[in-house]
Amino acid sequence: MTGLTELSRNKSFGGWQTVFSHESKVLGCTMKFGVYLPPTENDTENLPVIYWLSGLTCSEANFIEKAGAQRYAAEHKVIIVNPDTSPRGLNIPGDSDSWDFGVAAGFYLNATQDPWKNNYKMYDYIIKELLDLVNSNFNTQAGNQSIMGHSMGGHGALVLSLKNPGLFKSVSAFAPICNPSICPWGIKAFSGYLGPKETGQWEEWDATELVKKYKGPPLELFIDQGLNDNFYPAQLNPKNLVEASKGAGVPVIFKERESYNHSYFYIASFIGEHIGYHAQHLK
Repeated sequence: MTGLTELSRNKSFGGWQTVFSHESKVLGCTMKFGVYLPPTENDTENLPVIYWLSGLTCSEANFIEKAGAQRYAAEHKVIIVNPDTSPRGLNIPGDSDSWDFGVAAGFYLNATQDPWKNNYKMYDYIIKELLDLVNSNFNTQAGNQSIMGHSMGGHGALVLSLKNPGLFKSVSAFAPICNPSICPWGIKAFSGYLGPKETGQWEEWDATELVKKYKGPPLELFIDQGLNDNFYPAQLNPKNLVEASKGAGVPVIFKERESYNHSYFYIASFIGEHIGYHAQHLK
């Protein structure tokens, strides 16, 4: 494999759960990502890909290991790729001072402020580096991909799909940060990475603002929210995105899950439904 180092490989549901590292030119550090490769009829069969973006404090492969996604990926014959949530090992002053900013909290944007702007470019990493790396090293159907995520990763999935019309066949998000410009998590991250709201173009990284000006192929947003989530609604604000989408003529599936919280127990309960949803769009 070109440019990849295999770190682990485990048999799962007839396929392989793997973790790789590589040297990222975009981020300037060593990055890791998990890949689930479902069983195939032969070694040359090309499959569609679902990208999963994890939330705050998560690292590579956490999602696939904890959410039981392999079973459904094997059933629907899709590859699942999940990158890490931020650059690692850079030791930038202040990058480990808090759990919701810096290491593990890249917010899937391109930072414009010092000392973050040279490395904290998770948006470019995924769009300009990771997709090409995956397509060049695995048997994928290049261009036939979807995206989903959880919390901060749900924010990332929505933003990446809205900023790149047609790149992803479908998008879904568990408990996403839907309107980061107005919530504590988003205000902290955006202020640090982008500078003041007045000059930092926060709206370019906020799904609720981006959907208002979406121009592209038909795109449906699948939003999933647990009603016992302790971050709902103050941090997540899904109804702001739902209302903005209606005004923009962008269809939304909004599922509210009674008694479910923000945890992997919630994600594991409905991940099969999400993978099935994406599989339909990828056929």
